Amino acid sequence: MKIVSACLLGVKCNFEGNHSLNPSLMADFVKGELFPVCPEVLGGLSVPRCPSEIVAGDGLDVIEGKAKVVNSAGVGVTNNFLKGAYETLRIAQAIGAKEAFFAEKSPSCGSNLIFDGTFSNRLIQGNGVTTALLKKNGIKVISKKSTQKKSSPIV
Repeated sequence: MKIVSACLLGVKCNFEGNHSLNPSLMADFVKGELFPVCPEVLGGLSVPRCPSEIVAGDGLDVIEGKAKVVNSAGVGVTNNFLKGAYETLRIAQAIGAKEAFFAEKSPSCGSNLIFDGTFSNRLIQGNGVTTALLKKNGIKVISKKSTQKKSSPIV
């Protein structure tokens, strides 16, 4: 069993209330090999919601208390992101997941590239909060490019 960003399976849970359906993952989902999660929703954030970015670091820095997550309205949402990351880790451990397929560039799920915290569409090297926590706990995170296809969402 692996975990997967719910938005990649067509669940409309991203900040805009949309999805990033990745059809290549659907076969594994139908076979029962993927467990969908949305760390931001698990952390108590609504759909839709203001976009958020990590300020002054990356996901590991957030976990270590050296950086914070702020939304575009200037509201601190660090606690929501930490809560969602730890809940995702709990789920992954409960189902024995050793891998996660996550969306790219997200302040939660981003792997290798995230936005720089200035809301200017600039990317920097780094992981999102949930990705950093999963990696820190030995779970491999695989970034799956989101497709532009918007058909057949699950929810």
